[in-house]
Amino acid sequence: MQLRESVTHRARALPRRGLVAGPDFEYFRRRYFTPAEVAEHNQPADLWVSYLGYVYDLTPLAEEYKGNLLLKPIVEVAGQDISHWFDPKTRDGRFVHVPPQLPRSDWANDFGKPWWQGSYYEVGRLSAKTRSIRIINTLTSQEHTLEVGVLESMWEILHRYLPYNAHAASYTWKYEGKNLNMDFTLEENGIRDEEEEFDYLSMDGTLHTPAILLYFNDDLTEL
Repeated sequence: MQLRESVTHRARALPRRGLVAGPDFEYFRRRYFTPAEVAEHNQPADLWVSYLGYVYDLTPLAEEYKGNLLLKPIVEVAGQDISHWFDPKTRDGRFVHVPPQLPRSDWANDFGKPWWQGSYYEVGRLSAKTRSIRIINTLTSQEHTLEVGVLESMWEILHRYLPYNAHAASYTWKYEGKNLNMDFTLEENGIRDEEEEFDYLSMDGTLHTPAILLYFNDDLTEL
């Protein structure tokens, strides 16, 4: 998947660094974004939408067609899922770059691909299902609860945690005393999602959110 430089920046690319475990890679991009994250980008100057399972940053489109009446419907759904705008088979969309029903002298079709085709505005995938996880820093006793996609790897979850702890890669991540495989998802690490079971039993699942414990190592790695 090829992304524009600005979109890559918005996806929060991280520079190369040494990690306490797992692969050493030059740049890291999260693959998944939650509906709540998409909803945060709900202004013309910061406009994200999701459709057909993917997330798109349409801010450049909004800037290019600022003042165009055809852009208004897109601005009105900023931060939302607009899958219902698209034919799931052809993936054809609506508004901006859609030719008028009748011939018009001011219609220009030299824009290349329509905005909904290709990966030009693509940021990543939309998490179809999310879950909550508690992360406890055993050094400081600080605890944070994160909403994460069920298909995210532990590296991606670590990336979400960085605003709370810039040295997150200098900790060993454990669950029930076992080191976590940072390439695996929560489920693959044996951290089951029991939300449906709690719902079936009419129990409040938020009172039983699994906790990952972070143990500080000697080296200081700042991402």
